Amino acid sequence: MHELRRVLVVGYPAAELLDIACVVTALQVANFLNRRGVYEVSLASPGGRPIDTGTGLTLQAQRSLERATGPLDTLVVSGGIGYVDAMEDKRLVAHVRRLGLESRRVASVCTGAGVLAAAGLLDGRRASTHWEHADFLARRFPAVDFDSGPIFVSDGRFCTSAGVTAALDLTLSFIEADVGPDLARSVSRQLVTYLQRPGNQAQMSMFTAPSARHSLVQDAVAHIAGNPAADLSTAALAARAGVSQRHLARLFLAELGMAPGRFVRRARRGGGAPADRHDADRRDDRGPLRVRQRGGAASGVPRPVRRLPVPLPRHAEHHAVSREDPPRRVRAIEHLEHQVDV
Repeated sequence: MHELRRVLVVGYPAAELLDIACVVTALQVANFLNRRGVYEVSLASPGGRPIDTGTGLTLQAQRSLERATGPLDTLVVSGGIGYVDAMEDKRLVAHVRRLGLESRRVASVCTGAGVLAAAGLLDGRRASTHWEHADFLARRFPAVDFDSGPIFVSDGRFCTSAGVTAALDLTLSFIEADVGPDLARSVSRQLVTYLQRPGNQAQMSMFTAPSARHSLVQDAVAHIAGNPAADLSTAALAARAGVSQRHLARLFLAELGMAPGRFVRRARRGGGAPADRHDADRRDDRGPLRVRQRGGAASGVPRPVRRLPVPLPRHAEHHAVSREDPPRRVRAIEHLEHQVDV
């Protein structure tokens, strides 16, 4: 008989609704798409009481934390604005410690890492948490190496994620490890989310910055974010948008303060995606990924041209870029697109 993987999600007063929902929904969608059950998911709370989440909505717990027993496949502790009270609740922490010792995999979402740390389960380990709370938790639990950078961290059987919706990325990684990448991708498509961001992607990535106002740039940015390994050369992006490379460069400069090539390279570095063979902005006619030499002369050791920052004009926020831009400005943009970003 097929045995389901038992997953227990722990909530408490003022837990974050999304921390819980991202985990439970992704696992239940995996059950549905797999045609046969994979996970048996339940929500526990202290005393089995309803959970008044930090958003104001109330969730009905399915079991009492005190009566929950192992062995468990996965224990997940949610975060939320009530996490400080939770990690100071000795009874709650004791039961999390007990269940953690009886679980194959122990995880936390967002500030739920504070509860695991209070239980002593993260001592000597690296852990992720919400970037805004990392310093506080690092001071509170010096035996834990809190990292505010990555979306999630796996250290042995302990897995911790960054804030809120990073729970979805963490859960997709569980599905991939438990069943396979095909099911994980199917779940992400069903949930209309990224096809799984890597754990080492920065929480404070460039995509959390204020977005462009021009719809063409917005669409290009979304395409770049969702397809970091695709052909994202300026020529390919312009063709996709149905505009000239020159016009696309003008729009990127006005809206984002940088040329498309530089934006793509920053996106790939911030998202943990490796440089790609399609990176045409670093390719010349002599072959792929050749770096232009200083002065145009080839030598045994590549010496990339230093690229100075091009400041965004003060009036750029209110200036709608037009086809009547001065020729010198256009030449500067064209030159910018052919330099190597170092």
